[in-house]
Amino acid sequence: MELTVNVGYAQIMDLVRQLPANQIVKIKKELPENYIQTKAKSEISDFQKFILRGPVMSDEQYMNFKQQRYHLNLWRTQ
Repeated sequence: MELTVNVGYAQIMDLVRQLPANQIVKIKKELPENYIQTKAKSEISDFQKFILRGPVMSDEQYMNFKQQRYHLNLWRTQ
């Protein structure tokens, strides 16, 4: 049997703050040192998902962009 509970961050923090100090220390010790960094690296943020869904230039469009930028720089420096 499995039970799933949806608890928000604020609720979790309220519960942790109610714990005695020795139990908070115990929680900190049970998490590996690199747990937070590993977890953060594996999750993609909403902004990263937004960027990954964005449009991408084709090779032809990129070459055209580079050529226009080159001509604009020539015009600007003259």
